[in-house]
Amino acid sequence: MRLLLALGLALTAAALTQPALAQQRDGPLRIEITEGVIEPLPVAIPDFIAENPAAEQYATSIARVIASDLTGTGLFRETPRDSYISRPTSFTSAVQFADWKAINTQALVTGAVSLGNDGRLTVKFRLFDIFAGAQMGEGLRFSGTADSWRRMAHKVADAVYSRITGEGGYFDSRVVFVSESGPKGQRRKRLAIMDYDGANLQFLTDDSTIVLAPRISADGRRILYTSYETGFPKVYVLDIGSVSKRALDIPAEALSFAPRFAPDGRTVVLSLQQGGNTDIYRTTINGGALQRLTLAPSIETAPSFSPDGKQMVFVSDRSGTPQLYIMGANGGDARRISFGKGRYGSPVWSPRGDLIAFAKQTKGRFHIGVMRLDGSEERLLTASFLDEGPTWSPNGRVIMFTRESKGAEGTRALYSVDITGRNLRRVPTENGASDAAWSPVLR
Repeated sequence: MRLLLALGLALTAAALTQPALAQQRDGPLRIEITEGVIEPLPVAIPDFIAENPAAEQYATSIARVIASDLTGTGLFRETPRDSYISRPTSFTSAVQFADWKAINTQALVTGAVSLGNDGRLTVKFRLFDIFAGAQMGEGLRFSGTADSWRRMAHKVADAVYSRITGEGGYFDSRVVFVSESGPKGQRRKRLAIMDYDGANLQFLTDDSTIVLAPRISADGRRILYTSYETGFPKVYVLDIGSVSKRALDIPAEALSFAPRFAPDGRTVVLSLQQGGNTDIYRTTINGGALQRLTLAPSIETAPSFSPDGKQMVFVSDRSGTPQLYIMGANGGDARRISFGKGRYGSPVWSPRGDLIAFAKQTKGRFHIGVMRLDGSEERLLTASFLDEGPTWSPNGRVIMFTRESKGAEGTRALYSVDITGRNLRRVPTENGASDAAWSPVLR
């Protein structure tokens, strides 16, 4: 399959030491890629067919969202629509492979939309390998309310992405973040949640108090965050569905911050400062007993679990400067994994389990980087006046982070970058934004 070969090459970058595998899900073909080039795959996405008049308003919009999802990865480029020689006239119409090959298209996505009398919208699609002259996999369909049309478009894009790359998609996901407005020094901050691409914004708190560092649970239903509602940092848990919140059951004299969910969604780790010392503790979402995990006299903070919940990475200055360490989920001996020059912070374990993302300050610049679990193969992906707060896409291919501009205004915005260091993009938000936390793919 030339299509799989072409995109398999695009997925592999010289900066990555492990070969990428591109595999067709519905067949035995398995292609190992050993050399990397970055050449986006040409894909055509004509307007979907409206199968009844009520669906006409969605046909073009759904196709445009799918195109935006795929091209936004940097792995695809859309074939110009004005170059089309032929277009599908129905969902079942035969594909004129020669017409698409003539304009150098390698993948074709066709689809149809219908809206029932019950208000249910149905979206179906097919994916074709133009060079092979064949359909890739069976056609799929998704149904939902008319208001959820964007989500169904994301689902189609996820399916197309997965079939071509062999990786899981990440478009049908959401991002929790801190929405910022007002001048520097008087910033008003609110928790907000949006689709991964900035659409469907919803505010979860008002701007009456400072909120920081939201973290989302593995099921996407709850958020942990730090609030100064009482005048001191305290960790709260918020239910996204009901938008109700409560403080975690933490001793009143302790300052709590930097929370993170375990993969089970019930266990919480966080930093507590009491008696002049900051350590990492473990508790449960429903107020279980506190278990102290670190005992050093240094500052221990910013814990993040491994995907299997058996280990965590965190920041400690026990060596004199903030560095990254890994220990078991129940505490115990920790091993240092960062040894480069500079100060490390905000470590986050990849959903794939193979990399740790981090923020780093060195030589007057801030960076987002990744390293292996033993600290090897450290690579800095970005550099700016201030980059911080990395969070992983559900498939572990993209990192979103906060970038602050230099100057009196010091505006902050969300950016994303591929783990190869390519495809740096600003994430659209209504106001300034920071402290993103990417949800898993929605169910």
